[in-house]
Amino acid sequence: MPRPSPTSPVPSTVPACPTADDCPNPFLGVCPVSAPTHPSPPGAAVTPADPGLTSLARQRVIPLRHPIRWIVTAAVVVVFAQVVHGLVTNPFYSWDRFGYWFLRPVILDGLLRTLEITFYSAVLSLLLGILLALARLSEIPLLRALSWAYVWFFRSVPLMVVLLFVYNFSALYTHLGIGVPFGPVFASIGINDLLPVTVMAVIALSLNESAFAAEVVRSGILSVDQGQSEAAAALGIPRSRQFRRIVLPQALRSIVPSYVNLLIGLIKGTSLIFYVSVLDLFGQVQSMSSTYPTDIIPLLLVASVWYLILTSAVSVVQFHVERHYSKGALRTLPPTPLQKLRSALRRTLGGQA
Repeated sequence: MPRPSPTSPVPSTVPACPTADDCPNPFLGVCPVSAPTHPSPPGAAVTPADPGLTSLARQRVIPLRHPIRWIVTAAVVVVFAQVVHGLVTNPFYSWDRFGYWFLRPVILDGLLRTLEITFYSAVLSLLLGILLALARLSEIPLLRALSWAYVWFFRSVPLMVVLLFVYNFSALYTHLGIGVPFGPVFASIGINDLLPVTVMAVIALSLNESAFAAEVVRSGILSVDQGQSEAAAALGIPRSRQFRRIVLPQALRSIVPSYVNLLIGLIKGTSLIFYVSVLDLFGQVQSMSSTYPTDIIPLLLVASVWYLILTSAVSVVQFHVERHYSKGALRTLPPTPLQKLRSALRRTLGGQA
């Protein structure tokens, strides 16, 4: 019996389909219907496949249809088109006046004032919130009680009440002095000279937001597994270094999304400082609306668009910060919007090709 040469191809145990049209899955290159389960010895007869299975395998797979999705999508598209049509065709929106007011110096001055107050309030409220969170997690009963009372009070009182209370603080205490407690005063200064209205607005916003920031920071710290701190303590790492290098980086994954929501609320909350005589973005819009009553709607649209721009910018920063701190928790980082767009374009162009 002749022996096969080493270079001769070994016959496949899986027969190929006669033609591409007869194959139920031409991408495999072999016929899965008539393929035997186990390799047959040379010279053995191949058992033919069941004709019923063959006809079943050759049937075309029909994808699952989703008529409700198409109906909901069509309804949303119709409603969206109606809204856009109303915005474009309704003359009361006065888009020409919107373009006139959008970049006016008075609006930009109010925008800068809003950014300034938001920045200082966000920094102070975060720092105070961290201190309050650490106080609530401390082992000193007095600190825990005072921190709880602070958070309970400022979470319960509306922001407008806090603003008005701080604004009228000089009616309660006309001067602040330095001296011996319950004794003589060595130096004093008037409240109105020390705290202008802008500083009062920052203080009121910081007091209100720090109560919420404290709960955000505390929940983020508690979300870290306690075994991390125990392992660090077993290695002899100081507690301050444990917090800075081990606990805080892991807690930031939980803190960042919640705190950015607070920051967005703070940006919108600055619109209330108009009622304590601070002309921020909303204050300037209100002032111009009183001077030009026919431009009320365009001015409100200007304020809305600028607030949308500010909150969208904060959301973009939030996405990249979350993506940075998720490196140790996710195997694959979430794609950026630009990467999603590139993938969609590749799929679209690849499907057309």
